[in-house]
Amino acid sequence: MLADKYELPGDWEDPEGFHQFVERLREVRPTANINKVRLAYYIAEKEHAGQIRQSGEPYIMHPLAVSGILAELQMDDDTIIAALLHDVVEDGEIELEAITGYFGADVAHLIDGVTKLKLQQQENLTSRQKKAAETNRTAETLRKMLLAMANDYRVMVIKLADRLHNMQTLNYVPPDKQLRIASETLDVYAPLAARLGIWQIKWQLEDLSFQYLHPREFQSVSERVSGSRSHRELEIEEVIVAIKEKVQQRGIKIVEIKGRPKHLYSIYNKMVKEAIPFEEIYDLLALRIIVEEVSDCYVVLGLVHEMFVPLMALFYDYIAKPKSNGYQSLHTKVLGPSGQPLEIQIRTRHMHEVAEFGVAAHWTYKEGKGSDKEVGNFSNLRQQLFDWSSDARTSSDFLRSLSTDLFAEQVFVFTPNGDVLDLPLGSTSVDFAFRVHTQLGMKMVGAKINGMISPLSTKVENGDVIEVITRSNATPSWDWLEFVRSAHARSRIKSHFRRLNREQDATRGRETLDKELRSIGLDPKQYIGEDRIEKLAKEFDSVENGQDLLAKIGSGLISVQKVISRLRGTQTEAPQGQKIEVAKTREGKLQLASDGFKGILLNRAKCCNPIPGDEIIGYVTRGRGIMIHRRICPHALEFSMKEPERLLLFNWPPDESVYSVTIKIVCVNRQGLLMEVSTIFGESKTNVSAANVRTSGQNTAEITATIDVKDTQNLAAIMTKISQFSDVMTVLRLDGRSL
Repeated sequence: MLADKYELPGDWEDPEGFHQFVERLREVRPTANINKVRLAYYIAEKEHAGQIRQSGEPYIMHPLAVSGILAELQMDDDTIIAALLHDVVEDGEIELEAITGYFGADVAHLIDGVTKLKLQQQENLTSRQKKAAETNRTAETLRKMLLAMANDYRVMVIKLADRLHNMQTLNYVPPDKQLRIASETLDVYAPLAARLGIWQIKWQLEDLSFQYLHPREFQSVSERVSGSRSHRELEIEEVIVAIKEKVQQRGIKIVEIKGRPKHLYSIYNKMVKEAIPFEEIYDLLALRIIVEEVSDCYVVLGLVHEMFVPLMALFYDYIAKPKSNGYQSLHTKVLGPSGQPLEIQIRTRHMHEVAEFGVAAHWTYKEGKGSDKEVGNFSNLRQQLFDWSSDARTSSDFLRSLSTDLFAEQVFVFTPNGDVLDLPLGSTSVDFAFRVHTQLGMKMVGAKINGMISPLSTKVENGDVIEVITRSNATPSWDWLEFVRSAHARSRIKSHFRRLNREQDATRGRETLDKELRSIGLDPKQYIGEDRIEKLAKEFDSVENGQDLLAKIGSGLISVQKVISRLRGTQTEAPQGQKIEVAKTREGKLQLASDGFKGILLNRAKCCNPIPGDEIIGYVTRGRGIMIHRRICPHALEFSMKEPERLLLFNWPPDESVYSVTIKIVCVNRQGLLMEVSTIFGESKTNVSAANVRTSGQNTAEITATIDVKDTQNLAAIMTKISQFSDVMTVLRLDGRSL
């Protein structure tokens, strides 16, 4: 079979670009299976035949360039093959099953991990709605990639190489798209490269993004660096000669020693964030010394400090205490020959490979598999990704977690056992506790920082040793949300209070069910036992268990009449009476009537605000026509007990008209949440006739909104969407008595 021998048609020859790629691949990875890679290129070329990039070159040049970047990182055969084929499923005719047949499941999984989610086309969307849909698609695609990365880091290495080549050819893209892609690259992909330790890609992504996002500043910094570089290079050469001579006298072999220019975006960041004028940035060039053994690093450090005056406050030992992405090196600053600070980095060859290639340098593949031991500290990042995904209820929640925890500046703290953990800058001991284990955070009552009892709101600093004090009956406090920094801790705290609100909804639902059963002469004990409710929950869509069923009854998402119908062992709904019809007055106002009651108006009771789809009854008033109530309305229940002869059965199906109903949203008091909720109303074309926000001292807010809906199904869909925000504790349908 073709798939077994990786054979190609006899008349096929390597194109020039691919031939050059193969020659370079043989240099960097002599063990590469060239025949297997050649088959992948052949399939990619065939699938992309006739496709042209915006630059005008054949599309195949893009996956070839991506594979070239990965070859320089010395990635394995499966990664390079997946890079050659990374767009064929999305843009070609071939299926993943066929790729599995040719190259195995690992390659197929890598390709699937980097393939964008397809956007379901919807008609009659406004430009704003289309933009929101595309943003959601982008967020879901990134979430999919990151979860795939948690299983196999090669997914993100391929994506980073793909993004790097797209940035290198961004000049062919329309200006508005340039800004969007550059912004996304700087906000998402460059920080990801940093967390994975792939510095070669990280600094290129930053400088390329800088060029498009701030063209004037980029040009200014570039010209200033070029103008001052020659003088600094002469000084660096003088230092290199002196260090080489001194080190050789001690019999230590230097693998490499050379100057390293500071990248443009990092210079710009220093000028902006630290308000330092360009003329006062002295580390435009740094010196990097690479030796063979770890012990040699410290010997060379001592020699450097003998030769030049060290600035001891600026010495960092990342060999003894590596960064979370595995980076190791000695960093020191000394006063150079001209009296200006000079940064010197000292590391071994292996440390240098890890510093440049990050996670790519950790993977030593055997039949395409890597282990946590080989990946080292990256297994911690894997667990974080799974935690973030399980915490997040929506794509926007997931991206917010990434920007807070993954992309923010970090502090490094220690457990009492000496294990190092990285936390977002500004974190507290509460963030630390939840990072160690969720239950540790849930039972936390205090903390010691460096042996001293400290307030829970105290921000931790690099090197702090934190000990958590717990109590078995302790629970989180709302106040913690005012100072916790990590998305994971915030999510777990909010989940605790969302569960408490869920329990309150369930209690309300059970009470409603109990009252309705009693009103029709049934004993609740016979119908709403735990086993009966659990069994009944399975008969409803989107209901997880009995507690969830009761909570949805309590919040108004599921009709109590429908539940009672199922409890009584019949699938039929409550008896339906006369059909309500809708007409309009001369003033254009809606009025309700029934074909069985000519000339008698039917009015919606303000105490419960019924809408089409509700189980309803009519109460014949004295002189005010017939008042329509929901069957679960307390007034209706009272009428059924005292004046049953005045009650009439009605059926109110959807009638294409809209009716006002009020909902209450209990949520975390977060900036921007009201706008996000408003987006739900906008996307569903729901009119909001009134809204009110009330905040409390416990970092919570209540949003009360009166909206126009067509029926109960329309209302339930809106409430369900709102409830999916992680900051939303509960959503309730209010009756007139609750307003």
